[in-house]
Amino acid sequence: MFVDRVEIYVKGGDGGRGIVSFRREKYVPRGGPDGGDGGKGGDVIIRAVPGTDSLAAVAHQKHWRAESGKPGGPNNRHGANGQDLIIPVPPGTIVRDRERGHILRDLVHPGEEVIVARGGRGGRGNKAFATSTFRTPRIAEPGEPGEERWLILELKLIADVGLIGLPNAGKSTLLSRLSRAKPEIADYPFTTKYPNLGLVVVGEDRSFVLADLPGLIEGAHAGHGLGHEFLRHVERTRILVHLVEPHPADGSDPISNYQIVRRELELHNPDLVSRPEIVAASKADLTNAEEVRQRLSQHLGREVLAISAVTGQGLSELVQRILHLLDQQQPVTGSAQT
Repeated sequence: MFVDRVEIYVKGGDGGRGIVSFRREKYVPRGGPDGGDGGKGGDVIIRAVPGTDSLAAVAHQKHWRAESGKPGGPNNRHGANGQDLIIPVPPGTIVRDRERGHILRDLVHPGEEVIVARGGRGGRGNKAFATSTFRTPRIAEPGEPGEERWLILELKLIADVGLIGLPNAGKSTLLSRLSRAKPEIADYPFTTKYPNLGLVVVGEDRSFVLADLPGLIEGAHAGHGLGHEFLRHVERTRILVHLVEPHPADGSDPISNYQIVRRELELHNPDLVSRPEIVAASKADLTNAEEVRQRLSQHLGREVLAISAVTGQGLSELVQRILHLLDQQQPVTGSAQT
């Protein structure tokens, strides 16, 4: 199951209480106080861990609590500190405070982490209150409570290349042809209901991550169709491959369809339209597909590739174009809109 947004409650461990204790040994009169301090509560830490591209593992548990510190003991024994609680998330996860709305951390790289709820300090035992004039204190402190808050975890997939286009443009088929990914493929709109990632291996030492992103429709930036689910993931891609279907089933114009997608990108985040883009007319094996490609190329004033994921036409050239652009780009680690 793909999950890219969850709300969770986190609480740091409470500090252990200090205790009231007095040293009592034979032949040691008035031994004095020896109550130890309580241990510190554990912290709740969210850490980016590679190997997953979904928040599904986190979504099954709504409340996360770190271990509390242990109470102090006699003979000035300090209570054990509570164990920290590590919540693993995929790289690309944004950690946001639900109530205040601000971002605590954008965990882009594997190993990055943020403490989201600190454990409480342990309480002092009566030994800590002893003075030259107050030799037998009978007081001790309770531990401080751990921090608590509600968080929103939002995943923005990190991919080198994003496949964009209207529904049924052939994105899933292309991903399955270039990589070992096995997305759902059918001849009806919105077959892809969530992003799919695939590793495209070129030769022995080159590879890139390709993301098949759900198709969007006009008004996607406002939440129509699956656009609101799609648009957040395109923000981290380094280049875009825009697939245009030459003969849409609804009879719409391919050039207008291209403009619809570009307009939705701009309305969501103006920075996206300046990202490097390769335009390709998909399903080149269909009749009159070449005429549509030429018309689109003349309209855009630049080259439009002709590809077919069924016959393999143009796929080698597409991969080489992608590698050439990737060599010129720096990784996208953030976004102006979160």
